[in-house]
Amino acid sequence: MTGQVRAVRLGPKSVAALLLVSVTGFFAFSWPLLADPQSGVSHAKDAPWLFAALLPLLLGVVLATISESGIGAKAVAMVGVLAAVGAALRPLGAGTAGLEPTFFLMIVAGRVLGPGFGYVLGSVTLFASALLTGGVGPWMPFQMMTMGWVAMGAGLLPGADRLRGRAEMGMLALYGAIASFAYGFVMNLYGWPIVGGLSSGISFVPGDPLHENLVRYLAYCLATSMGWDLGRAAITVVLTLTLGPTILKALRRATRKAAFEVPVTFGGRSDGSGDGGNGSSGGEESNGSGDGETDTKTPKNRNES
Repeated sequence: MTGQVRAVRLGPKSVAALLLVSVTGFFAFSWPLLADPQSGVSHAKDAPWLFAALLPLLLGVVLATISESGIGAKAVAMVGVLAAVGAALRPLGAGTAGLEPTFFLMIVAGRVLGPGFGYVLGSVTLFASALLTGGVGPWMPFQMMTMGWVAMGAGLLPGADRLRGRAEMGMLALYGAIASFAYGFVMNLYGWPIVGGLSSGISFVPGDPLHENLVRYLAYCLATSMGWDLGRAAITVVLTLTLGPTILKALRRATRKAAFEVPVTFGGRSDGSGDGGNGSSGGEESNGSGDGETDTKTPKNRNES
């Protein structure tokens, strides 16, 4: 089996759940740009409500994917192991020039196991990381959605069944660099409307035309997070090109051996010979056991005598 093995397949319910949470996330990030200036726009005020709304939606994605894919204990274990590794890797680099090796793991896992698994893994990893580092807050569901999109995008890259070697590594490295900048660009939308004390050239102005706020937003990203995003992109590219082939082979081998999509069945023999076969000593194929064969020979020996 050389094709891509996907631990979590996307059915109609899963696609609908992903679309719902993605559309909700899009509006959650972007609605301050379109809000009326008299509405008192502030993510600080709506964050608790978004936090309460987005987590059930993310849970709905997980449940819908599990129910339609027939995911079993092996796939759940794989999600848990990779999420734990990603959560442990994140605090090792975060806080130092944006060096976050978690991005590399999410991209590789999404590539091997597909978009559904990738979205679930990305979201769960950020949730576990927040619990591990005490980073639970109103920003957490935004981070979960954004990382889910990053890993899901890796699973949607072309050539999953055919592309291998340097070409695949180059594509993943390029995607990792783009996704690293895109993650910072999207996450800035969460904090930009509520950050105070900025100069007029990069601050958010409620009620201004959309194109003027977008120009300020681009200037804000260049002035505040470009260095951080550059560090994230650099380490993602380096890890992809150096460790990527080994990690990809290991994950692909693990998914083939686990055979996530093959249900475990316990078949029995309708003629009842399975139990008798276990009791035979000579390994002969018969309708009865070895003891039964001895009983049938005994009357014959008596008649001969």
